[in-house]
Amino acid sequence: MLQACLNGSRAAEEHPALPLSPERLAEDAADVAALGVTSVHIRPRDVIGALTLVGPEVATTIATVRAAVPGIEISVSTDVPGRRGTLIASWAPLASGRPDIASVHVDQPGWRELAQALHQVNVKVELVVESRTGLTELPDGVSRITVVATRDTAESLLAQVEPLGLPILLHGRDAEAWKVLDYAAILEHHVRMGLEDTLEMPDGRTAKNNAELIALARRRQRSRAPR
Repeated sequence: MLQACLNGSRAAEEHPALPLSPERLAEDAADVAALGVTSVHIRPRDVIGALTLVGPEVATTIATVRAAVPGIEISVSTDVPGRRGTLIASWAPLASGRPDIASVHVDQPGWRELAQALHQVNVKVELVVESRTGLTELPDGVSRITVVATRDTAESLLAQVEPLGLPILLHGRDAEAWKVLDYAAILEHHVRMGLEDTLEMPDGRTAKNNAELIALARRRQRSRAPR
């Protein structure tokens, strides 16, 4: 799988093509889906541009993106301040405005309760691992593990989570993003790329947009996969 991480928690001034509104996210999702992406990871915003898990605002974003890319997995992050469990409980009646899967960081307090809240509203759980945690027993509803690593830490983190037997998405950030993508492709793990992870192409040039990052990521994924 190649996932596109379209915006993250970045501010508008960080890149002129950063998609923040539901309409801009839908446009970018359609562009990257045409390049072979089968999953998009987005961070919904409220009317003033702040990260949000509030039901109606999440629903507006998800439904708008889903209309542009029907059939594509839509993932969101739960790494947002506030009463996250209560807000997620309000997602139950959202129907087409509910994400398919949501990420939960295992280094944050209360992550198991958060995973349970997602499971109760029929949203799959993607656990995010960034350091060695001794993770052995998984909550209900976990369908994937995302490992955030540098090229130097990837091997040890993968050794921790691979025995759990779930699909793994491996990615890096900023200067490590392209190196980790290449390594993940060699190992045939899921990969991701987009303006959330890096604003730059491998040669240091600022990327034009998500589509340019994804087009190159797709080529590198294919060229490095075992034959």
